[in-house]
Amino acid sequence: MDPLRVLVVDDHPMFRFGLAAMLEAEPEFTVVGEAADGQAAVRAAEALKPEVVVMDLHLPDISGVEAARRIVAAVPGTGVLMLTMSDETESVFAAMRAGARGYLLKGAQPEEIVHALRSVGRGEAIFGPDVATHVLGFFSGAPVATSPVFPQLTAREREVLDLLAAGRSNADIAKTLFLSQKTVRNHISNVFGKLQVADRAQAIIRAREAGLGQR
Repeated sequence: MDPLRVLVVDDHPMFRFGLAAMLEAEPEFTVVGEAADGQAAVRAAEALKPEVVVMDLHLPDISGVEAARRIVAAVPGTGVLMLTMSDETESVFAAMRAGARGYLLKGAQPEEIVHALRSVGRGEAIFGPDVATHVLGFFSGAPVATSPVFPQLTAREREVLDLLAAGRSNADIAKTLFLSQKTVRNHISNVFGKLQVADRAQAIIRAREAGLGQR
């Protein structure tokens, strides 16, 4: 059988290059292209017609969810595998609704990634063990033990981010949380650093993908 044509999408060059090199070492895959952001991924998918796109959820322009939606619409039949750090249930289901066939965490072993790509290339749906726990728990109605959204943030920083994702201004956030606007700005700056985002818009995208801001 011909090797599966794979497009690798991630904004971190070292991770992207490493993943592409690992896949190229497997005879069943050929990496036809790489992209560092969502819009470039969509353009590359339209031009290169890969069979599988392996993509991060968090990209510097449009989200991986939106990029997946556009790729599946533009190139029907393309399998999208999300390979990301986020295991929040809302992110998983947002990716599924966008047409992704697989969802795997970046801590997965190389053989797990290879297996997932192979499965997605065959038209199957596949989830990593941690992600599957969320999915099965959702459908069974069983309580699922979850860590706080963005555990690297303090409780107050999550409150600020939640209000930020709801479209509130700094002044509104300060008034709601009984803080000074300077303190709010400091919290927002800390959030940007911990989430590794460049601005307010990117922080809001990440927060909403994780289910915050639903007010």
